[in-house]
Amino acid sequence: MTTQPHALTSAEWEEIGAVDTIRQSWGLEEDESFADFAADNIYGMKFNFHSGSPGYIGDLYILQDDTFTGDPPFVLTRDRYGNLSCPIELQEIRR
Repeated sequence: MTTQPHALTSAEWEEIGAVDTIRQSWGLEEDESFADFAADNIYGMKFNFHSGSPGYIGDLYILQDDTFTGDPPFVLTRDRYGNLSCPIELQEIRR
C-alpha cells in the first residue's frame, strides 16, 4: 500500500466531469469538455485509499480550483456500485 498521490488519466478526468455536482460547481455548459477546462483550471490527484479502520477502501479523488477562495477541495469516492460520487451534503455548490 502506498499513500502517494497518482496523476489522473484522461479517462478519469472525463469520468469526474460527468458528475453533476462537479460540472455545476464550475458552471460548465453541457457541451463543454471538463478535461479541457480542468487542464488549465483544476489541480487533481487520486489516491488508492485504505481506511485505517473499518470503512472505505478504494479510489479517492481530490480536486482543487486554481484559486484559493477558502472553499475546501472537492473529495470524490466510489459508491458500492463503482460510480463516482461527490456527496452534496459534504460539498457546497460554489458558483
